[in-house]
Amino acid sequence: MKATQGTTYRMLGGRLNTLSNELEELRNIASSGKKLNRASDDPSSVRPVLTARKQLSDIARHLDTMQQALDKSSSTDSYLEHVEDVLVRVKELAIAAANDALDSEGRDVLAGQVRDMRQELLDAANASVDGKFIFAGYRETTKPFTANPGYVAGGYDPTSSATWPYLYNGDENATYLEITPGEQVQVNLTGNELFLGDADNNGVVDAGRIDLFAVVTNVMEAIDNDDLTTLEGEIDNLDVAADQNRRLRSQLGNRAARIESAMDLMQQSKIDVSELLSHYEDADAIEAFNNLTKQETAFEAALNVTSKVSQLSILDFM
Repeated sequence: MKATQGTTYRMLGGRLNTLSNELEELRNIASSGKKLNRASDDPSSVRPVLTARKQLSDIARHLDTMQQALDKSSSTDSYLEHVEDVLVRVKELAIAAANDALDSEGRDVLAGQVRDMRQELLDAANASVDGKFIFAGYRETTKPFTANPGYVAGGYDPTSSATWPYLYNGDENATYLEITPGEQVQVNLTGNELFLGDADNNGVVDAGRIDLFAVVTNVMEAIDNDDLTTLEGEIDNLDVAADQNRRLRSQLGNRAARIESAMDLMQQSKIDVSELLSHYEDADAIEAFNNLTKQETAFEAALNVTSKVSQLSILDFM
């Protein structure tokens, strides 16, 4: 009889222990909202869960990189807009200075204003974000444009950078961002192409391109010298300079739009992968509550049976 009671108690104790462990598991599921809290919960789900988490980590990294590229593109565009404003203003001043009725004193005033505009152009060309120069290519910590100490007024030659009013200290390297497998988009503009019209940075202005600094400098010098013939020619060159700026600005905008489109697709991928991860990890709230309620009821019933058999109260058992 004692052996039978001992066996009964062991069976009841084992049953209570099993129910208690299962109850604890269900409580964890209900409180965390996760049905997969460790690998032993569902070994078959471990691999897809780890894969999904890796994908989400990669997506987050790519989204962050693309957002940084868009932020840089936005900053660049604002400076290009200012460059266009500067060129428009210089053209207005040049047209005003070309008026035959204007005296030398009046032209001196206009020349001073053009000089101020050239400084604004230089400031835009040397713009930086977070300590990195926007238009310096890979040489982001080097100020891209400095005055040429060997420049001689009136000696500008587009085929020899030694005669240019400002020199480029950056490089011609473009920065690319992979937005989809196998597809890369350029996310920067280099100062040599934008401001000097020298895309390959070989010290020669490319055909059909123009040196913005040289044009503005030539306008200033022509006004200073009352050289209306040269001034009229530079007014046409200002239009070429503005077109060059607008063309590159348009390219920048198209690239930004492509990055935004890729980000939209990646955001959708993030949603899809998150849903897949949820399928393996997340518990159904209603199901978890019902299972917990059933398990608590079963545990209480087993506890009552054990208490009666051993003539213990629930308090005594605990």
